[in-house]
Amino acid sequence: MAASLFPLSAAPFLAITTVAMSYTAMAQEPAGFGPLDPTPPANITPQQIITKFAARESVFNLARQNYTFRQSVKVDTINDDTNKPDGEYLQVTDILFDSNGKRDEHVVFAPQNTLERVMMSPSDFQDIEHRLPFVLTTEDLPEYDITYLGKQHIDEIDTYVFDAKPKVLEKGKRYFQGKVWVDQQDFQIVLINGRSVPDDKRKGHEDLSPPYTTYYQQVDGKYWFPVYTKAEGTLHFDGGNGYMSQDVHLRTVVKYTDYKQFRATSRIIYNGQDITDNKAPENNQQQPAAPQK
Repeated sequence: MAASLFPLSAAPFLAITTVAMSYTAMAQEPAGFGPLDPTPPANITPQQIITKFAARESVFNLARQNYTFRQSVKVDTINDDTNKPDGEYLQVTDILFDSNGKRDEHVVFAPQNTLERVMMSPSDFQDIEHRLPFVLTTEDLPEYDITYLGKQHIDEIDTYVFDAKPKVLEKGKRYFQGKVWVDQQDFQIVLINGRSVPDDKRKGHEDLSPPYTTYYQQVDGKYWFPVYTKAEGTLHFDGGNGYMSQDVHLRTVVKYTDYKQFRATSRIIYNGQDITDNKAPENNQQQPAAPQK
């Protein structure tokens, strides 16, 4: 996303994944969070938990590719004098399968983009697709330092809490950095709060990515899928190269709804095990990981 008082075509890039709480204030948990208990887990080591949830995330990542769902992305710039939007990007997309069983995206609603002070960048769309619905699979583990922080009760869920950060920032790649909450029973991620890194801070080319929070819910009584990302914050641009220094207040909401398993003859295989569930579920109730606002 770009922020500038210049015409839109001349604006520098800026990522828009802002969050409802600042990254430096992440210790101030939202309502519904119990106190963090830093004592070691009983009858299991932190490394064993990491190994278990990474393996479950690998399964989840494959399974979600066999589901259809609707994704809505809404980005507002906020006039701080009125606390009302003065520009908006909105797009609703159905993630489907074509007649050959391949992934297909169908835009069902996309009114005119009225953003003037900012513009969406390629990294914004990549973050929406890959980092906001974050998964930390067995294949991803070598890229991250994972630190056990403790146990925490969120609403009706007991979780293990970890800090995750990339070991090395490779050029041209983006990573998640922040906190991860893992359900103690299912060993799947139920909440994340962090940011995409690294930022591009070159003046005139600023591509910034403030923190975001993503909530997950249980689908078909089996998988914890991302359902809601909430973001809000003010980003500061230093300007340079002819661009003006300015602050831009952004409000972003991404929703993933209507998960339905795609009925096909293809199988989902992980570690030699068939994890495909082609039986119609009794229900598709989703249990909230945390209150959504």
